[in-house]
Amino acid sequence: MCLAIPGKVVEIDALSDMAMVSVGNVRKEVSLALVEDVAIDDYVLIHVGYALNKISEQEAAKTLALFDEAGLTEAGL
Repeated sequence: MCLAIPGKVVEIDALSDMAMVSVGNVRKEVSLALVEDVAIDDYVLIHVGYALNKISEQEAAKTLALFDEAGLTEAGL
């Protein structure tokens, strides 16, 4: 089973096609190679170091709420 986690883009390095993504208080560097037109404050689904696609802020909040409900908090991710 694969799990993609929604994160908010907080920094972008256009030269390396990388972004810093925030999931709560956790920050992770991810590749933007698979997604076009990503901007700061966009939400993306991340999996194994890659942003897979953009999603809405509402979809990100809904997904994170489901993770929280299932006990998959920041400490468990």
